[in-house]
Amino acid sequence: MNPPSDSVVGSLQFAALSRRYAAGTLTPLDVVDAVLRRIDARGDDHVWITLRDPAALRDEAAELALRWPDPAHRPPLYGVPFAVKDNIDVAGLPTTAGCPAYARTPEQGAPLVERLVAAGALLVGKTNLDQFATGLSGTRSPYGACESPLVPGLISGGSSSGSAVAVAAGLVGFAIGTDTGGSGRVPAALTGTVGLKPSPGLVSTLGLVPACASLDCPSVFALSTADALAVLAVMAGPEPADPWSRPLPVPDPEPVDTGPLRVGVPARPDFSGDAAAAAAFAEATGQLAELGHRPVPIDMEPFLAAGRLLYGGPWLAERLTAIGGFVADRPDDVHPVTRRVLRDGRNYSAVDAFAGMHRLRGLRARADRVWSEIDVLAVPTVPTTFTLAEVAYDPIGHDRTLGRYASFANLLDLAAVAVPGGTTAVGRPHGLTLLAPAGGDALVAGVAAAFHARTELFAGATGEPLEPHTPVREEEPGRLPARN
Repeated sequence: MNPPSDSVVGSLQFAALSRRYAAGTLTPLDVVDAVLRRIDARGDDHVWITLRDPAALRDEAAELALRWPDPAHRPPLYGVPFAVKDNIDVAGLPTTAGCPAYARTPEQGAPLVERLVAAGALLVGKTNLDQFATGLSGTRSPYGACESPLVPGLISGGSSSGSAVAVAAGLVGFAIGTDTGGSGRVPAALTGTVGLKPSPGLVSTLGLVPACASLDCPSVFALSTADALAVLAVMAGPEPADPWSRPLPVPDPEPVDTGPLRVGVPARPDFSGDAAAAAAFAEATGQLAELGHRPVPIDMEPFLAAGRLLYGGPWLAERLTAIGGFVADRPDDVHPVTRRVLRDGRNYSAVDAFAGMHRLRGLRARADRVWSEIDVLAVPTVPTTFTLAEVAYDPIGHDRTLGRYASFANLLDLAAVAVPGGTTAVGRPHGLTLLAPAGGDALVAGVAAAFHARTELFAGATGEPLEPHTPVREEEPGRLPARN
């Protein structure tokens, strides 16, 4: 019997897959075959660093159906294809962190990966990233730069570039990224996906190549907040061997109605001159009000000042604790922009580190006073967007612009969910991020899910793979509309 076509397989959203699996009209093997065809149709899109052997993946899908024939007893992620960012260990597959010379093949996978597989998810492969998870553009990789599937020539965002694109293009049902300063949220805005960054410590970072170990968080890209929560419910929970893991409330796998909340919004938002993005965020704020929430203008300075410490303070030196020796010994094997960023980390002393910690403590105290006035914070995920050519012209400056409303989250110990906000008047994607203090994962997910349902912007909702296109060369920026 011929396998179902991609359009018949349809959406990779969890509820749609579960219904059809239960009805017997679709099998995990059907989905794997469709996913492999979609990947092949897109060609060299720079999404993947390592794909699993197709025969082994098909065998695993077939075995899954034999192991759990009764729909009533199937695990929560039964038959959902997923991808993992290639700075997270998967047993038997290389971990490159976006640097071929750094590659090693672990015998044991990260606990979060093992939990996902045990819950019935099907691992397709490992995805591209900004090298060593240092960057927010998705362009700092020797494996190529990912494009957003939404607009040819637009960056995908990073560092979890391949993970976000894999979900947006309908290649997997969810993907795991990481988020130190926005890497799990910026790509969500640029690809029209949901990006869930849990409270720091809620999901173990064992088996993850550190960027900043004190700030790193595994993250989830999915087609809906509900799907992302279902993944989080499987991954979350303390790991005794992980010094950064901590007991925090694990949200239910279904978003809950929060009721009316006080939603903080920037009193003086900065969109880097992008008038269309400013208008889109104003519309999103209005939609939150229509949902019954009360927008409260707040002073963003303590949040933004904290974010500036990530690449303008001693946390840059922390990046060298894991990879500094490799970078010093083999500088020619490191991407030139990554090398420039990491080089500045050697300029900080122990005195600078303590001064930075003291500065952050003061900023957190100021931010805590803001939290007494609001329940959640709503910010634009990115203030503006960039083409591949624009990022090539100013890779470090534009990167910091992308992180304006993202880089402070882990430094201030916050949970966050980024959801699509549609497109601006000139056709660029934009998104909304909801944040709350650590432990508030369920709260921000509830607001995000209601906002997302209202906008009805679900990437890949039909299940049709996006039309394959030839990646735009950097000398062809004219194919994109102007930002304002």
